[in-house]
Amino acid sequence: FVEMQHPINRTKATLCLNQGGRLSGLEFDGIAVLANFDPSTYEANYESTILFPFVNRIRDGKYTFENVDYVLNCNEVDKNNALHGLVYDKTFECVDQQMTSSHGSITLQYKQDGICEGFPFKFNIKLTYILTEENMSLSVKIDNEDDQVFPFTLGWHPYFVSENLDESVVNFESSSKYVFDKQQIISGTIPLEVKMPYQLEGVKLDDSYSLKNNVIVFLTPEYRITLTSSSKENYLQLYTPNTPNVIAIEPMTGAADSFNNKIGLKTLHPNDSYTIKWDIAFQQPNDQEESNQLIT
Repeated sequence: FVEMQHPINRTKATLCLNQGGRLSGLEFDGIAVLANFDPSTYEANYESTILFPFVNRIRDGKYTFENVDYVLNCNEVDKNNALHGLVYDKTFECVDQQMTSSHGSITLQYKQDGICEGFPFKFNIKLTYILTEENMSLSVKIDNEDDQVFPFTLGWHPYFVSENLDESVVNFESSSKYVFDKQQIISGTIPLEVKMPYQLEGVKLDDSYSLKNNVIVFLTPEYRITLTSSSKENYLQLYTPNTPNVIAIEPMTGAADSFNNKIGLKTLHPNDSYTIKWDIAFQQPNDQEESNQLIT
């Protein structure tokens, strides 16, 4: 683990190097905004993992790219899918760090130089976390170091915690929701009829949306988080696990099974790079009355 901590206002971020370089903890002024899962359960919940080279699922782990068939390892055994990409269990190394009076910055790196089952392409992925008093950003840079073009989508899987999810809301702009089959693979879309902000009282979610912009807001009785993306094309997955008062709010550049249905699919040519930046801006209501007004 590597930790960045503000010396005065109890803001800190913790990174786990051998679990995909993930953000394993985040607090602003002593308020935890990420759920505190035991690291031993990581491969059951994929907490804060970076989703690359694909987000969500690939049906049966199979896809075809430029007339070549590929087969990925199906790590979601009960549904026979490849799940959440290929770097979630890789060990990253710290390649740069900067500490100033205003921010801390740490860059982690993983290189795939060998042959990977189902994705035999060489790439370099760098994660740069920057922490200030009331903001954390994650910049992900992908370099194609192969001699072939490869397909990809990119996402992030953080779980946010609320002191009361029933009194919390999420707000985003979308006009449609994806429909999934029994294998949790997209089979179509339906109009999104939920009124915004989305009241989370009593809901159970495992839903995906195409977004109209790059802004997602999560409001709780204790804090407000605004999550933004630098990508022009944005998708969102919402998931509520069995853990009380926890919700996964997952920004993505594509949708489930993108290697087959091409929804949000991108390609990266040899010697080219792709960068995306996600920002989390934290706001603490001044008092309980203001908090209730924000949620209303």
